[in-house]
Amino acid sequence: MATIQGVKPSRRPGKPAKPIKGTRGRGIALHAVLVIGLLLSTFPFYWAVMMSTHSSTEIFSYPPKLLPGSHFLENVRSLFDNIDFFGSMVNSLIVAVSVTVLVLFFDSLAAFVFAKFEFPGRRTLFALMMAIFMVPAQLSAIPQFVIMARIGWIGTMTALVVPAAANAFGIFWMRQYMKGAIHDELLDASKLDGAGFLRQYWHVALPVVRPGLAFLGIFTFMGQWNDYAWPLIALTNPDNVTLQVALSQLNGVHGTTDYGMVMTGALLALIPLLIVFAVGARQIIADLGKGAIR
Repeated sequence: MATIQGVKPSRRPGKPAKPIKGTRGRGIALHAVLVIGLLLSTFPFYWAVMMSTHSSTEIFSYPPKLLPGSHFLENVRSLFDNIDFFGSMVNSLIVAVSVTVLVLFFDSLAAFVFAKFEFPGRRTLFALMMAIFMVPAQLSAIPQFVIMARIGWIGTMTALVVPAAANAFGIFWMRQYMKGAIHDELLDASKLDGAGFLRQYWHVALPVVRPGLAFLGIFTFMGQWNDYAWPLIALTNPDNVTLQVALSQLNGVHGTTDYGMVMTGALLALIPLLIVFAVGARQIIADLGKGAIR
């Protein structure tokens, strides 16, 4: 290899460059922090699993038992004897799935209009929607109950599905996502091909914003699955109670609380959420990897 006379090469050809001083130490420290954060975030779930395998006496023993016990099947039998677990889970699935589907449709449709179309009163309507977004949901419980009672929906799952079919957060989230993800050139090209509004929404907008829809679907399903206050108020029929309301009945059964049974019920109630999160997260990652424009 030819070199300039009097000038030595900085390193031998083919020899890798030395790492920047301190980079390895920072990497180790970062990984240590991440591992600690992972342990702290997963420990409550691990503790719930362990408590579901012990009796109440063992749960309050000292030192705490951090290994699995032998009362899991007994706790499961007690759970099924005290509440209609599978019936209430089916009710929760019906409500959560119905609300999620309706929210994805109505919120994305409204967001598409707000994000990509000009019409009179557009800014005023969006400002009004954001004002509604700022109002706590608890303030609307009494007026909502009165409306549902006059319609005759109190005691039915319709009282849970219809009021939650659209929400301001979903419209705001999808509007912000669509403004950056859907390019005007795509809509102009679809107009040249003769596509109307619904075809633009279904064939142009939805394929592009599937990651945003996946997040909104996960968020909505989890919110409806874990909702307790409104189902407790609206579902006066014991046959229609959702899972969260049914699980609340385990507190104080026969004057005492069997915490092993309660934790078993809470653990089993997490299974649908884990499935939905796994499917939705995979959809988000897959669509982001493919890119927005195909």
